[in-house]
Amino acid sequence: MASSARHDIILYGATGFTGGLVAEYLAQTIEPGTVSWALAGRDPRKLRRVREGLATINRAWAELPLYQGQSSNEQSMHDLAARARVVLTTVGPYAGRGESLVAACVAEGSDYVDLTGEPAFWRGVIDRHHEEASAKGLRLVPCCGFDSIPHDLGAWWTAQQLPGRGPLRIDGYVAASGGMSGGTWSSLLGAMAKLRDTDAGRSPASKRSGDGRPKSSRLGIHYAQAVGRWVTPMPTIDPLVVKRSAQFTDVFGPEFRYQHYLSNASKRQLAQRLAGVGTLFALAQTPARHWLRRLRPSGAGPSEQQRAQGWFEVTFVGSRDDREVVTTVRGGDPGYGHTSMMIAEAARCLVEDRDQLPAVFGVLTPAAAMGERLVERLRDTGMTFDVASRR
Repeated sequence: MASSARHDIILYGATGFTGGLVAEYLAQTIEPGTVSWALAGRDPRKLRRVREGLATINRAWAELPLYQGQSSNEQSMHDLAARARVVLTTVGPYAGRGESLVAACVAEGSDYVDLTGEPAFWRGVIDRHHEEASAKGLRLVPCCGFDSIPHDLGAWWTAQQLPGRGPLRIDGYVAASGGMSGGTWSSLLGAMAKLRDTDAGRSPASKRSGDGRPKSSRLGIHYAQAVGRWVTPMPTIDPLVVKRSAQFTDVFGPEFRYQHYLSNASKRQLAQRLAGVGTLFALAQTPARHWLRRLRPSGAGPSEQQRAQGWFEVTFVGSRDDREVVTTVRGGDPGYGHTSMMIAEAARCLVEDRDQLPAVFGVLTPAAAMGERLVERLRDTGMTFDVASRR
């Protein structure tokens, strides 16, 4: 494998479905001789095949450095982290495979980005690694895919449109269409199995604000006039990420509320989705989840044609004092096409824009760590951040 030279970015998980898409995107967008990057994974033969494919994009990548690493081998994780300024990992489920790499990055002084949407893993990383990473001036940024960049940056960008210090409320309404890979499917089942142990899985009435007071309950299923659709609360990691951004950035102000909804074209679509999610959640609490994992094997994912048809649109309705703004964030395939671009640009942002980023460190959110610089990069990928209306 490669030498011990330090690289700007090491992509760990390059032989997986999503990792392969990230590798292709980096190969297409990095100018040889600028950003130094390398590939890492468990199987050297598969890594060489990935590199051969990248060489067809640009011959400069024919000698791209390769590193072998396995999450169950802590020393190999430390070896990877010691060779990178930023470690980009697509290897999930993160709850079972990610903690050793995070710990290695903190120990070896590397920044970090991942694609997790698993609340239990995310919370554990914060609890166990934030203080040390902050003291060392490191930026560890989980949730750099569809979970949770469009929602986190979208809420942050919406708050920018409503300057002031009065109470700020933002409601996010998510609409999306796209397929799912085996790795994402496995991560989803794992997250559902542990959802009850996290803030995202608790009932709204049981949640409390940072000062210990109960938070006001959110609306349940209802018709949202702002988007003209039936909506239901989404118990995902995204609102947790947005609320953490508010702890690091002044733009949200001292009194901030965020609510997160899945929007549906009709009552019928809503009922079908709720029935499906409810059944899946129930099965994920039982040994049946092991059978469910086999339905979508690791390494499989949507075809190029299917990804080309994917899309997402997140509408944010923000209000502060007597002002209101409606904004939208739009992009392509949420799970893979645009997610691979999001995490790649996040990693490049930490490397190439380091001197322009906010001076905050630790376990951060995309908005807190990269803010405007990442918005600008994502606009170059085709994502849009628009103001739909103001009042």
